[in-house]
Amino acid sequence: MAGIFSFICSCCGKRHEGSPSFGMKAPDPFLEQSTEIRSKGHLGDDLCHYEDEDGVHYFIRVTLEIPIHGIEDGFLWGVWVSLSKKSYDDYIETYNQSEIDSVYFGWLCNYLPYYKKTYALACDVYPQSHKQRPYIILHEVDNDLYDDFKNGISIEKAQEIAEFCMHG
Repeated sequence: MAGIFSFICSCCGKRHEGSPSFGMKAPDPFLEQSTEIRSKGHLGDDLCHYEDEDGVHYFIRVTLEIPIHGIEDGFLWGVWVSLSKKSYDDYIETYNQSEIDSVYFGWLCNYLPYYKKTYALACDVYPQSHKQRPYIILHEVDNDLYDDFKNGISIEKAQEIAEFCMHG
């Protein structure tokens, strides 16, 4: 297995090294709210919540890793998932523990660049010890992102996605 992913970008001509990693700044439902609702809510580095006419909504930042064939480290997405209040509260209460055996149900709450229909995909959320971000496992569904998550992607596709994310 190759150690490091690298490529010469066809858009900017620069060499990019290391497995691609892209993060979403906030859950899309939060960004879609009015300024008033967002200002009354909370958006931090790893936690988010807001209240609208449907109630209070809770989110945490997690990672979604897509394996790259022949490369040790995968294509990493920093995304947000929604959790129930009970799961959100449990996540906060157990955040500092060294042994965590909780698993939560969540919904992916970002529209990822390159992929179609990534919003509201069901997933299981696995908290990590030592204050590492949780990772998610997508539930099986007929979807390109799920297919890549399950089967991995070629080096060429990883480059294509990275270039799309960096240069639109």
